[in-house]
Amino acid sequence: MKQFATLVNILGTSTKTNDKLQALQNYFAVAADKDKIWVIAIFSGRRPKRIINSTILQSWCIEIVGITQWLFDECYHTVGDLAETISLLLPEPETPTSITPEHTLSYYLETFIRIEKEGEAVKKQFITESWQQMDRNEKFVFNKLITGGFRIGVSQTMMVNALAKTVHASSSVIAHRISGNWDPATASFEDLLSESIAATDFSKPYPFYLAYAVDEDLEKLGAENEWQAEWKWDGIRGQLIKRNNDFFVWSRGEELMTEKFPEYNNFKDQLPEGTVIDGEIISLAAPAEEAMFKPLPFAALQTRIGRKNITKKQLTEAPVGFIAYDLLEFNGEDIRYKSMAERRQLLEQVIAQTDYPSLHISPIIAFDTWEALGVIRTRSRDMGSEGIMIKRKNSPYQSGRKRGDWWKWKIDPLTIDAVMIYAQKGHGRRSNLYTDYTFAVKDGDKLVSFTKAYSGLTDKEFAQVDAFVKRNSIEKFGPVRTVKPELVFEIAFEGIAASNRHKSGVALRFPRMSRWRQDKKADEINTLDDLKELLKNYNAPIP
Repeated sequence: MKQFATLVNILGTSTKTNDKLQALQNYFAVAADKDKIWVIAIFSGRRPKRIINSTILQSWCIEIVGITQWLFDECYHTVGDLAETISLLLPEPETPTSITPEHTLSYYLETFIRIEKEGEAVKKQFITESWQQMDRNEKFVFNKLITGGFRIGVSQTMMVNALAKTVHASSSVIAHRISGNWDPATASFEDLLSESIAATDFSKPYPFYLAYAVDEDLEKLGAENEWQAEWKWDGIRGQLIKRNNDFFVWSRGEELMTEKFPEYNNFKDQLPEGTVIDGEIISLAAPAEEAMFKPLPFAALQTRIGRKNITKKQLTEAPVGFIAYDLLEFNGEDIRYKSMAERRQLLEQVIAQTDYPSLHISPIIAFDTWEALGVIRTRSRDMGSEGIMIKRKNSPYQSGRKRGDWWKWKIDPLTIDAVMIYAQKGHGRRSNLYTDYTFAVKDGDKLVSFTKAYSGLTDKEFAQVDAFVKRNSIEKFGPVRTVKPELVFEIAFEGIAASNRHKSGVALRFPRMSRWRQDKKADEINTLDDLKELLKNYNAPIP
């Protein structure tokens, strides 16, 4: 555990990418194989289930330290992180070296799995005895693993690059081998990274290729005929895999979703053997006579996400289809090295062989000039799209986010002016500031809350709003303060849907503060009718 705690400390405090990369390389060079496999799992989102909830963990810390709940809460609000708060409050061990070398990262994580279904007394004994043996850094990492909030400044791409240098393989090969459905408790480091395992795991997806947002004049991309444009559909990025006469559906977050979308069972017999298609899992309206499909708003898909049992009503109201973007495997051959133009031809061939109404190929947008493409982009919402994808025709299918060949040109967000009515302290470095806000619009003489937002302002603006909240609080409900409705903000969002779970009757997608409207007063904000008009125009009648 000490080795891993040292690694986490470097990754969490260093601001230089090369230093983080070197720290990962050093760790992979000396750590035990069982620990290395768990580090790969942790940094790729495969953590053990939480074995105890945060409230109980707090109570054990309070009991050991001998403080009151209110004092713990004040410490927590000041620090902003539960794992760090507990590690700071607990006393340092009298003999820090008492922890044995056998108590490695894998020992603790595998113990979590072993005692997952044990009673609270067993878990308490293990956790409190471990605290007594650990120094502060180790306790912090240990607590992070327990609470499941393990987020530090390292990406999966960085970890893959470090592994590639350690085992002397390309990063794209490593990214592919650590993808898919494997268990860190049973997998070995050697097997996971071996070519033989990758070849026999028929469910294994390919790492997704991600685009950068357009941040410069499109003219700088060069000749228009070297590029292909498509609509940017608003669903869940996924892969359809047909291998060994079996069928798998993966999300971009490497979640196996085959059972969540029973509609896809109809694809199994239609796709050729040895096929992997990259595309969008998306809700589509019932097929019409015209060839073009009609996407439903993302809110429709949300009614299906996370549900283990899908009802007939949900299948009817939010039917799921698939829009194919790219072909990654053809007749069992990895064809990512081929140009996008070649892959597109093969994709058209595969889709043409199927006869299923909810499987579509993403249509190519014809354009002659970048200016003309910009005009087409203004129709994105009418198409049920988030904007336009621009892809270089001769580009291979790469891994992760690479700059240069794939770009996303999203439409401008929807906006509404609203007044802040509630504020709550943030987390992490903002734990001492009121940075999480609730906003309202007018409904006659009343204010109706409709969304929360906590991003979009500068540090200076957050400090100014925090000072306002502290001077103008009206009531306090736990961590939330009611404030005078005076500060007006422009709220930007990607989509709007009807919702019976919200007092306003609407739910926003990705709300954030796009600017502080210091030029406006509270009586100049938008109304609930304005929101409903946006909803009507956005065409999102989702219950």
